[in-house]
Amino acid sequence: MYVCSCFGITEQQVKQHADDGRCTPRQIASACKAGTDCGSCVKRIQSLLGRGTGCATRTRLEPVQEAAPEAVPGVTVVADPAEAPGTRAA
Repeated sequence: MYVCSCFGITEQQVKQHADDGRCTPRQIASACKAGTDCGSCVKRIQSLLGRGTGCATRTRLEPVQEAAPEAVPGVTVVADPAEAPGTRAA
């Protein structure tokens, strides 16, 4: 089924671009021009992309759980910034 009649882009093509890591309507537009002429297909493209489920790029960009500061060697945790080394009392 056609998603973009201006450029003849099908659902399958949009899904293939999404599988290739293009996760936003803007990225899809850069890949195949869908959504860049009349714009009537942008909402359909958004619905095909979903809310980020299964997007390879989005998966790679998930925030990394950082270690607690006390677990990092050479880092001193200071509760009050005024007590930090190299700071002056006001």
